[in-house]
Amino acid sequence: MFNIVLFPVDQSREAREAVAIVSNIVKTYQSRLVLLSVVEKKTSAETQPEVGIMGNESAVARLLDGAKALFAEEGIEAEIIEKEGMPSFTICDVADEIDASLIIMGCRGLGLTEEGANESVTNRVINLSPCPVLVVP
Repeated sequence: MFNIVLFPVDQSREAREAVAIVSNIVKTYQSRLVLLSVVEKKTSAETQPEVGIMGNESAVARLLDGAKALFAEEGIEAEIIEKEGMPSFTICDVADEIDASLIIMGCRGLGLTEEGANESVTNRVINLSPCPVLVVP
């Protein structure tokens, strides 16, 4: 049913909390797991990325390696992909490229307000995704 599961990871608590659900689904459906992290491009006016934004490539590499090791402890082999770009669009592009059957994401709840709905990566992915999206609150 879910041949390929895409799990976009970042440094959020919500992504860490989604790990158990990802593990369960991947084991249940014997899925291929692909971990994705997106390095956001800095605009010319920015010298430092905003807090919580994945802007440091070495930090992203460590995050992906740590996530891969965490899944390895569960007996799950994961592939890792690191991309640069706008997170919501990049997640959907990668899902399309790898023919993902499911995207699993943590959600920070920013989309609960009208302003947050426009800015929420999760909300954008839900609207643009080429496959089903499971949102873990």
